[in-house]
Amino acid sequence: MPADPTRTFRQAVALGVIQGPSELLPISSSAHTRLIPWLAGWGSAGAGDDRGRSFELALHGAAALALSLEMAGPLREELGRPGRRRALTAALALAPPALCGLALRGTIERRLSGPRASAAGLIAGALAMALADCRGADHGRSAPQAGPLDGLALGLAQALALAPGVSRNGATLTAARARGFARPAAQRLSWAVGLPVMIAAGATEALRATAELRGAGAPERRALIGGAGAAFVSTRLSARALAAGLERRALWPYAVYRCLLGGLILVRARRAQ
Repeated sequence: MPADPTRTFRQAVALGVIQGPSELLPISSSAHTRLIPWLAGWGSAGAGDDRGRSFELALHGAAALALSLEMAGPLREELGRPGRRRALTAALALAPPALCGLALRGTIERRLSGPRASAAGLIAGALAMALADCRGADHGRSAPQAGPLDGLALGLAQALALAPGVSRNGATLTAARARGFARPAAQRLSWAVGLPVMIAAGATEALRATAELRGAGAPERRALIGGAGAAFVSTRLSARALAAGLERRALWPYAVYRCLLGGLILVRARRAQ
């Protein structure tokens, strides 16, 4: 992280503010956290070394906490319905990202942490998302109709989203639309299967981040607290402002934005060679 503590704190707060809307929208919050500092010339303010990853995890953990508080009611309603079919669907949606996260976390961080990999994830995910949304019916299946095969599709989508740039929300929306769910149902399913994963990952990584920051100085701790606090507030405000409208919006504008951002990253990476 940069040596100037004031600038570091401002960068951290700026990234925390961006975390909220980018977590709600299918545009990959992790890509924004990692690549905005790189594009702006801030070095590893968002990712890179262990402390950079700790900062990124703090943002995601704060966002997960904010979303769990904001969407606690709908989440309980969606996941709390009794029945073996419902339980099997939920289990199949949660197992792939959990297993892949445990087995492949290190490999993903080593091999897919660069700008080009994130740009590829942004563009590939955007094309798949736009295609699935265009082919999906405006009045498709409802969320209670989700079954085990749908759960498996959502789980595999969440596993793919471990790659930077893919976007967990974008991947699950793509899977749900491809499975024939209407846009409101796809959005509800996306959060129903995604929030438990986000909360579990946030709790696990919070312990790791705390251990890594024990030797950090006061400026870095201020940056961590400032960034996490900004992420929490911006996520709650974004959820209230965006959640209702997200359920019926077409996904192609987000796909266009992702392609433009991915193209910008590739151009910048080529010039940096």
